[in-house]
Amino acid sequence: MQLWLAAVLAAGVLAVPADVLPAASTLPATATVSAVPAASGRQGDFAAASREYGVPESVLLAVSYLESRWDANGGRPSTAGGYGPMHLVDAFPADALGHDHALIGDALGDPRGDDSRPMSQARVEAVTHSAAHASESAPRTTLPEAGRLTGMGAARLRHDPAANIRAGAALLASYQARPSADPAAWRQAVGRYAGADDPAASRAFADEVFSVMREGAQRRTDDGHLVRLAPVPGLRELRDEDAEAVTRHDPDAAPVQNEHVVDDDTLPATDEQADTGTDLDPLADEEAGPLTWTGTPGPKGHSGGRQAECPSSLTCEWMPAAHKSFGKKKSRDYGNHDRLSRARAVDYIVVHDTEGTYQGIPSMIRNPKYVSWHYTIRSRDGHVAQHVATNDIAWHAGNWDVNTRSIGIEHEGYLAKGGAWYTEAMYRSSARLVKYLAGKYDIPLNRAHILGHDNVPGTTPQTVAGMHEDPGPYWDWAHYFELMNKPFKAAKDGDSVIIRPSYATHRPRFTGCESTKPNQACPAHGASTVWLHKSPSDTAPLVTDLGKHPGKPSTHSVYDHSARASTGQRYAVAERQGDWTAIWYLGQKAWFRNPASNPTAIPAKGPIATPVSADVKVYGRAYPEKSAYKGAAYQALTPLKYKIAPGQTYAVGDTITGSYYAANAYSPAKHVTTTGGTRYYQIQLGHRVMFVMAKDMRLVHPSA
Repeated sequence: MQLWLAAVLAAGVLAVPADVLPAASTLPATATVSAVPAASGRQGDFAAASREYGVPESVLLAVSYLESRWDANGGRPSTAGGYGPMHLVDAFPADALGHDHALIGDALGDPRGDDSRPMSQARVEAVTHSAAHASESAPRTTLPEAGRLTGMGAARLRHDPAANIRAGAALLASYQARPSADPAAWRQAVGRYAGADDPAASRAFADEVFSVMREGAQRRTDDGHLVRLAPVPGLRELRDEDAEAVTRHDPDAAPVQNEHVVDDDTLPATDEQADTGTDLDPLADEEAGPLTWTGTPGPKGHSGGRQAECPSSLTCEWMPAAHKSFGKKKSRDYGNHDRLSRARAVDYIVVHDTEGTYQGIPSMIRNPKYVSWHYTIRSRDGHVAQHVATNDIAWHAGNWDVNTRSIGIEHEGYLAKGGAWYTEAMYRSSARLVKYLAGKYDIPLNRAHILGHDNVPGTTPQTVAGMHEDPGPYWDWAHYFELMNKPFKAAKDGDSVIIRPSYATHRPRFTGCESTKPNQACPAHGASTVWLHKSPSDTAPLVTDLGKHPGKPSTHSVYDHSARASTGQRYAVAERQGDWTAIWYLGQKAWFRNPASNPTAIPAKGPIATPVSADVKVYGRAYPEKSAYKGAAYQALTPLKYKIAPGQTYAVGDTITGSYYAANAYSPAKHVTTTGGTRYYQIQLGHRVMFVMAKDMRLVHPSA
């Protein structure tokens, strides 16, 4: 413990941070608790810990906001083994094993989603074994040290949010070289708190903490506490040449002299800002522009593999995926992605969660027998690692058509953990990355193009049931798009609806968060989805999904999206009745509660299409007609089981010309692109997007 901290505790003097005092205050740097009004609840816990350990309250709040969004997470550990609002890291969680990609397609076909080159069962088993046993060194533990500083036991620090905040403040103070009421002086301690071995990652975490302090934030926690971090105007920032001192982790380092005041136009939060807990445009500097290549150099001779592609405001690591042929001499098998010799068009960014820890990523991504994705984002600090160049095809979505036209981003976490540890640090890094890539590739920032893995369609009737469900109902899509400055807004005279419940207060029932207790209710938590019923009643059965559950009812399982609509998705309205709205969903009317006093959807405008006959087929991929294939083998276009009828209407997200990229060879020179003349509409058929031939549909409202 720092000598100054020990002296403060011994004397019983409580430091009052400058940022909690009135601007004109002449109070000394230290005072008793009675010098400032006491706050209550979680806000009060932060204020008390700030006074006790001399950590500026804005610093404490901003660190906790990035680490946990101020949530308690029910005492459940993060993917790094961290607990509570301050993410104090204890023993590595026992259930933190591998990655879920191994089971893409449920071994019913190629995990790449390409029927033309199915993986052997032996390779699928090898992939599964790799995922189950891959691991790297665990993060540095901080909970035991925080316990020693405060004299509190581990169990209390895991489960008592107030104690956790107090211990986190003590730990942060122990990293501070000299006491200071100036938030800017805490940058080195903040960087160390992130627990990263990489100095650049520590610096990036500190940068983001200071961004949060400038912007301010407000939200209601998972256990109901309203917490606010007021913007800190005129917050000083270190010069670039002094950044090394931030991450040296030297508690005796001399104070930095070259500081300057950053121009700051931050104003008190508006009502709209207060509702979202974020600045209206926190990523305004991420407008489209040339990609910045940063990080450790990769292999020579490949334009996409030399360094990590990343916006300048993010620190990204280049952690290359394996690109290697293997097997017998004449074998065509290789992994774990496809390189291109030409520029590719990108239509989608697919959001995944890892269903495992970041520690397992390096060994899996380097395995040529494994699958791949483009980026991984770490939960505790938002650190970004790139594995595959964005111009190359990663095998991440379980649908080859989507793979060839998408970028896949993994986020460390578990869909069934009740939203626990989808951290603000991770949301902010991901939003910066997605906004930048969307600008680079001209991808619209909407839910028709920024997909969850759970929105990607199955390729054939046999693969539909095995498609993945991540990132699940607890991913905060509304906040994610707000961070990209693309909030979901109501349209005047809307002819459709966008799903948008309040994440903080909308807490639908889910089951199955505990794998050993599939019928047990999940802990109450904010969610981004609404349940869909067969009639306008909470007691009515859920709508059915004949592709996912043939002949069986839908369930309330957190892993079952067959009767759910998600925030940001746009649907055509079928009917309204009192507080209920019906949408067209998988060929049926699907009702959800949508009262005017507390709406769960907003009016929207956009193209809507209706079938022109009773025999409209629905597809999971937009492949060309048979006559278009010249240099590649014909890919049969197999319709899915879903049926839609005249009179039904569906929101159109895009118009696509059918194409197929044949990449069944290690060398990109042997790859063949087939482009046809068949046009498709991408429609929001159910929870997943799907494709219908444009000739089979008529646009009802063609304007966007």
